Parts: sequence; structure tokens; C-alpha cells
Amino acid sequence: MQSIALQTRMPDEIVICDDGSRDDTKALIDSFRTKIAVPIIHVWQVDEGFQLARIRNKGFAAATGEYCIQIDGDLILHPNFIEDHLQFAKHGCFTTGSRVLLSGETTEMLFEKNDSKYFEGNLQGKNQFNGLRVPLLQKIFALFYKRSGKHKYYVKGCNMAFWKSDLMTVNGYNEAFKGWGREDSELAIRLMNAGIKKRFLKFGGICYHLYHREASRAMEQINIDRMNQAILQKTIQSPLGLDQYNR
Repeated sequence: MQSIALQTRMPDEIVICDDGSRDDTKALIDSFRTKIAVPIIHVWQVDEGFQLARIRNKGFAAATGEYCIQIDGDLILHPNFIEDHLQFAKHGCFTTGSRVLLSGETTEMLFEKNDSKYFEGNLQGKNQFNGLRVPLLQKIFALFYKRSGKHKYYVKGCNMAFWKSDLMTVNGYNEAFKGWGREDSELAIRLMNAGIKKRFLKFGGICYHLYHREASRAMEQINIDRMNQAILQKTIQSPLGLDQYNR
């Protein structure tokens, strides 16, 4: 949240999608309402296991803007993150970006310092190339980067952006996805099946992923099969999605 407060272009609102946290999280969110001069909407659901698709749909339904920039809660944002995404936005397209993976040591250091300003120029990750910001190259790389072949459906759910009208066209995330994995790729597949093009934001929209232990991947193969079904059947609309919350 601190890195959002340092953005060169603040978002119009912040929607926090909370998959079953405790009262202390609500208290922390409430404390930020006095520090950030944009509305903060807190969307909460009961903890019934890993239900990322469902809580993101609820967040999209609560959002009042036309364009939604989606991040995960384990990220620190570069100061130009929002600015880069908004300048890159294009009708008829959705955006995905990348992230810099921070080590456990760097993550621990950040928590000790408790100062999001420290990350500027100091954070090093094993894929540091993802931390390069070169505005002139962003639209050039969008023409070809990870657009075809094995990367055709490649996305990073922690760093994506959509027009809300496009999300409504495909009925948002498929809530049949439970447990870790592939719900973002399946959404991207359905968007592309609907004629909405993927653009990869490279050299911009930079974010840093804090180290943590990975979630259980027990459901991954089931989710991969469900994702591949969307490709084979050319699925566009989720049968269990966003429309539940837009009534």
C-alpha cells in the first residue's frame, strides 16, 4: 500500500480483494484511508480455501472505473507503475506485464526497514531485466513480445489490466477454478477468443515480488485441464463468473 501512495499518477480508487483475512487486516486498511487521498473499497469473503477467481470477480464488480489494473498483495510497485499502465492502455486489448523476483534476504531487509522509498535503485532480483524502465521501448515491444507460439497465452496475473467492459463480455474469472493456478491464463484465453488482443507491457509497469513460500499446487493439473478446455472449445464466457455480482 505504501508504494501505491508514492505513485506519480494515483489511481482513481483502490479495491482491495480480501480472501478471508482477520480483523487486523481490516484495521490496517482503515488506517490507510487517512493516508491515501483516493477512495479505498474493501471487498471481503469468508476463507473457504484458495478462491482467487471468486474474490477478484467481486472486486471487479465493486470497481467504479472503466479500466482495472490488477495486482497481487505481495508486490511493491515502481513509482511509475500506474502511469505506465494508463499510458499503455488501448481499447480492444488487455495488458499483462512481468515482475522482479526478490530474494528472501532482500524481502526480510525491506520488512526491517519498513520504508517503501528504500526500494528505489536498491532492489535486486534474479530476473533484474524485468526491472528496466525504458518508455520509448514499451510500444515497440508490444508489437511482438510474447504474442505467439508457446507464449501466446502467457500472462502474469499479478500484473494485468483490463477494460471493465471486456471483463463483462467474457463474464470475468471462471470461479470453477479453486486452488492455485491457471485462472489468469484461462481468463486471457477467453478474452482472446472474444477478439480482445493481448499486449505485453515490457520496460514499464514494473513491480517487485516479495519472497514467500509457494501455495499448494495440488489442484494445478485439474486447473491446467480446465484451461486447455477453454482453448479447445473456444470458450468466451465463464459459466460461473462476474454476472453474479452485477445484478
